[in-house]
Amino acid sequence: MNMENTQTEENWFRNIVLFLSSQTVSLFGSALVQYAIMWYITLETKSGLMMTLFIICGFIPTFFLSPVAGVWADRYNRKVLIIVADALIAISTLVLAIVFLMGYDAIWLLFVMAAIRAVGAGIQTPAVGAILPQIVPKDKLTKVNGANGSIQAVIMFVAPMASAALLTMATIEVIFFIDVITAAIAIFTLLTFLKIPSHEKAANTQTTSYFSDFKQGISYINQHAFLKKFFIFFAIFFVLMAPAAFLTPLQVTRSFGEDVWRLTAIEIAFSVGMMVGGAVIASWGGFKNKVHTMTFASLIMGVCTFGLGAIPNFWIYLVFMAIFGISMPLFNTPTMTLIQERVEENYLGRIFGVFGMISTSMMPIGMLIFGPMADLVKIEWLLLGTGGFILLLSMFLVRTNELVEAGKPVVTETSS
Repeated sequence: MNMENTQTEENWFRNIVLFLSSQTVSLFGSALVQYAIMWYITLETKSGLMMTLFIICGFIPTFFLSPVAGVWADRYNRKVLIIVADALIAISTLVLAIVFLMGYDAIWLLFVMAAIRAVGAGIQTPAVGAILPQIVPKDKLTKVNGANGSIQAVIMFVAPMASAALLTMATIEVIFFIDVITAAIAIFTLLTFLKIPSHEKAANTQTTSYFSDFKQGISYINQHAFLKKFFIFFAIFFVLMAPAAFLTPLQVTRSFGEDVWRLTAIEIAFSVGMMVGGAVIASWGGFKNKVHTMTFASLIMGVCTFGLGAIPNFWIYLVFMAIFGISMPLFNTPTMTLIQERVEENYLGRIFGVFGMISTSMMPIGMLIFGPMADLVKIEWLLLGTGGFILLLSMFLVRTNELVEAGKPVVTETSS
């Protein structure tokens, strides 16, 4: 076991470069298709109802699958699960491309594709979160998570523009085939070049049922006070984030004008901010206590949410949006790292599965609350209110002893 750990630490940089490279290629192809389908539905139907159905198809499967996928991520080889998820999405995308080329291009097929892609994401997300501590030494997790967040921000910045450009030059089927190719490259890279041994639970014969494993994961959360309070914080936090995440484009059109460039500008400002934030946290690493970094970032998000509701000038509004983007990696990176460091390896998949359920459900629940309210009161008032509550919630983080204790640096073993 010690020899394996030493070998892993010696090769960790090569392994993480291979892993993140494969995931970057795959994610870029997926993002191209996601935007292409969204715009295709928008242009073909011009229907808000159809867009709502597309969004629902894209998150409900992930929500229901997350707890099961978390169990899988602990019972089976995580690299294999990532490959299976990529293959599922690639094969279904290939079939859809062929069906579209044959002339059968019904909109409902795109809803089915959104659901299948959500299933793949539901399988992949807990597996990716849980596999990183198998590749990366604990003292390097913050920098790696920060770099990964920055890469994802770059993809989310480039993909919409690339997808739009491709749609003007080629058909949607061409974009489907690009996604198939990028998935094939990612799968080939993982299969051929990346050797990751199974973690302990996956390597042993399974003696319990899926439901029993899931119950053990819930019991693990109940036995660790910091996890219970951690998840309660996030459930409330994601609900409060809904107006800033979903209603700002509507706010811009109502308060500043319906020019398309304004909507593009807020997306660019946020994306550039996320890229900068990813680079900052990857190089800085955050405060010694990860909960202090999370508190600092959530305070910034609270101030920015409040500011987005108070600022009457569009250019200053863009500055606040960019700062908001910077704060996201400062918040997400220590969050991921804290879970990866503090949760036992054999439970990581299940804990990330529960975290996935919370993250995919709470924002839509927030929209069910704040969406209708946005037709009754000004969005600015919703942003002022939720911004204030986020600031108060930040105090909960830094004043919760169990969370502050969990955020302290992990003492790594030194080799003799």
